[in-house]
Amino acid sequence: MSSMSLVILGASGDLTKRLLMPSLFRLHQLGMIPTLKIIGYSIDKWDRETFIAHLREAVFAFVPDADESVWHTFSQQLDFVSGSLEADALKQLAATLSPSSLFYLALPPTLFGQAAEAIGQAGLAEESGEHWRRIIIEKPFGTDLTSAMALRNQVHRYWNESQVYRIDHFLGKEATQNLMLFRFANRVLAPVWQAEHIEQVQITYAETLGVENRAVYYDKSGATRDMLQNHLMQLLTLTAIEPLGRWDGEILRDHKVEVLKSIRPTDDMPVDDWAVRGQYCAGQIDGQSVTDFCNEPNIPIDTTTETFSALRFEIDNWRWKGVPFYLRSGKRLKNNYAEIAVEFKAPAGALPGDLKVNNNWLIFRMGENMGMDMHMTAKMPGMHIQTHDITLSAPYTQPGQHEVSAYEQLLIDALNGERAHFLRFDEVEWAWRVIVPALKAWEQGCPDLYKAGTEGPDTQNRIMRPGHRWRPLAEPKS
Repeated sequence: MSSMSLVILGASGDLTKRLLMPSLFRLHQLGMIPTLKIIGYSIDKWDRETFIAHLREAVFAFVPDADESVWHTFSQQLDFVSGSLEADALKQLAATLSPSSLFYLALPPTLFGQAAEAIGQAGLAEESGEHWRRIIIEKPFGTDLTSAMALRNQVHRYWNESQVYRIDHFLGKEATQNLMLFRFANRVLAPVWQAEHIEQVQITYAETLGVENRAVYYDKSGATRDMLQNHLMQLLTLTAIEPLGRWDGEILRDHKVEVLKSIRPTDDMPVDDWAVRGQYCAGQIDGQSVTDFCNEPNIPIDTTTETFSALRFEIDNWRWKGVPFYLRSGKRLKNNYAEIAVEFKAPAGALPGDLKVNNNWLIFRMGENMGMDMHMTAKMPGMHIQTHDITLSAPYTQPGQHEVSAYEQLLIDALNGERAHFLRFDEVEWAWRVIVPALKAWEQGCPDLYKAGTEGPDTQNRIMRPGHRWRPLAEPKS
């Protein structure tokens, strides 16, 4: 890797402390960023020594195997500049930058447009020859379609689309990348990965946590904007995309947008037919009492923000015609559990007697216990022909294998110019288009209540097709 710079705007914040700097340290440990100059930038009146001391505390808190000698060499790559998000202040970065530089906006979402514009006004977005300038913008990308397009227009005043890397950390997760590779690398799946053989797809992301220290943001966002519009929609597109003729980041992103464009419009559908929202009330989590969402610190008592959201989508193309895709996510639920579950239709062939055969499920487990499960039917041992369900399980990682974090993967991709796992604006736009009808309908009325520590509101089954039920929020596998 030739000499280049990474500038982190908002370098004193929580994102830098918990995620970015530990990831950069691990990349340094692996020898992947030996010449990368890392420049922290924030309004704090710090000097370089204060910044380094702040980061050392973070690295040793979040990297279990951090070593003093490795930290010493890593710290030589660090620098700090104090300044505001004004063009004149940002100009002082020019003297410290390498010809090729990446700017990471680790800032509140309300500052994304201002920061991108100010960097451009300072002349720091201009590329020259083989030297590049790139900018990373964290999700959320707006709060609806209108604000997303306004942000796009503001960013594009000084940055071309090819320079903009919109980061959704779910795309850097090992389980997410494995989903696509597993689909396309195993020929046994190719002929059955379509509507003739698949009954339904369920995508679930459940959390026991409440809003924690994100109350102000979360009350303006809610579960739909925070999880479904971005993270779970990414999982839907990767489950549903067509095979690629060749590996190319732009072709992959084209295919993902094609999926979103193929989702049946919901504008004229009654919202209760395809969408459910809920809000947690007092209950028990791991034996501990928790309060109502509306009684959480910094949450208005009359809030109508949803802490649970479930949606059903139909993809109107030849591969998926008639297959429902169910997405749900919520807080203060029974377990921390995340999965993509694909149910296959029952076989058409005859079996002895009246044997009951359950449909097969292929499960991609996400979270701490990543792996894959195949639920199948086999003969029960004994003299009589009876069936029982069996599960073929495979953990994702093997002992001794290094598991790369999402931010490690995405930071390296951005530095190398690999755009496959970043969002192009048309993908952002179409993801908003399919979600907005629910958000508009929910401007009136209130969410359905559910007790903390349960599987969510009972009304979530309302959007399921006859014979379909949500899979239980399983206990995480050990």
